Amino acid sequence: MAAIDVRELVETRARAAHDAARSLALASARVKSEALLAMARGIEEKAPAILEANRADLERARGQGHPRAFLDRLALTDARVEDMATGIRQVAALPDPVGETVRGWRRPNGIEIAKVRVPLGVVGFIYESRPNVTADAAALCVKSGNACVLRGGREALESNGVIAAILGKGLEKAGLPAEALGFVDVPDREAVEILITLDRYVDLIVPRGGEAFVRLVAERATIPILKHDKGLCHVYVDADADLHMAADIAVNAKVQRPGVCNAMETLLVHADVAAAFLPAVAARFRAAGVELRGCPRTCELVPEARPAVEADWDTEYLDLVLSIRVVPSFDEAVAHVRRHGSGLAEAIVTRDYLRARRFVAEIDAACVLVNASTRLVDGNQFGMGAELGISTSKLHARGPVGVEELTTTKFVVTGSGQIRE
Repeated sequence: MAAIDVRELVETRARAAHDAARSLALASARVKSEALLAMARGIEEKAPAILEANRADLERARGQGHPRAFLDRLALTDARVEDMATGIRQVAALPDPVGETVRGWRRPNGIEIAKVRVPLGVVGFIYESRPNVTADAAALCVKSGNACVLRGGREALESNGVIAAILGKGLEKAGLPAEALGFVDVPDREAVEILITLDRYVDLIVPRGGEAFVRLVAERATIPILKHDKGLCHVYVDADADLHMAADIAVNAKVQRPGVCNAMETLLVHADVAAAFLPAVAARFRAAGVELRGCPRTCELVPEARPAVEADWDTEYLDLVLSIRVVPSFDEAVAHVRRHGSGLAEAIVTRDYLRARRFVAEIDAACVLVNASTRLVDGNQFGMGAELGISTSKLHARGPVGVEELTTTKFVVTGSGQIRE
């Protein structure tokens, strides 16, 4: 496709979403719920078509030699398709954030001021690999009264195209414009570079993918962005940890689904408990097929571990590979996280309340967990229905991005003839 055609296509989708955004912003909670329920039914009814398209994407990805973790993120199953429909229904059941009064007050001169939630307008969402994210993004945008322009990765082009078409039909069934869900169905990377500069039509960009990809978007966008950056997550097993609990948390954080951003990449263990903890937990990791890379003390305690190199502490594996470091103190564990963490999710396992409070206070991340797995850092697990991503930005939202995070506020001032003296 010629470059001029790509620009025309992207601008056309963005302009149509911008024109349709008003209908979404003014839609009642009932109409938006009807649209979401119709979208969920469509996903269930058209599951065979979705899975057929996904098989084509998977076959192409395998032929291109993509690794196992990549294929896992790309793959859809009957259960994952059903989860898409369930997620949409969960979003439909959430309270409508639009029009909520965040705060209200009255001034001495009698004017009444209310800070009210309103939609952002048009959300541009750029993502890679996981086609189920298409449904999550569309559902969250509809619930929050936003139009959206979706650009998935080329590896999931057929899956995303079928899903987007189904979701658009759901909008139409509720009397809303299908154009409010714009899908950029061209694989050219140029489409991304065009979309992130269309500040005339798009109000927010959410990039979700590899570190280099997110950095490119951040550097070139002329639109405010919420970064879903890399997830280099740590679990620190403190000297006062319940070691059985720590083992369960660490194994879950690494093994339950290793190819996602909230999976643990580095395990930190206090020296006082390393000998009692590491050999046993290493056996569980080994049984799950995890390759271990460790510091010198780790390699002494776990002979099958490969010596870690400096780059391992900064690597988001997204696979069954784990770095392990034995640290001499709580302070050194915190220093390691601050030096190497990506700011997405960090966890401590400890029975020491004061140390847990220190970890929470001293670790700068979107989500900090005490005695819980990093895999819980997820919009669905948090009761948000779904998420557009996990923002590692600090403005205007941080952590899982749900319906409230896809709104902004405006001040509504009501008076009875007051003027400024």
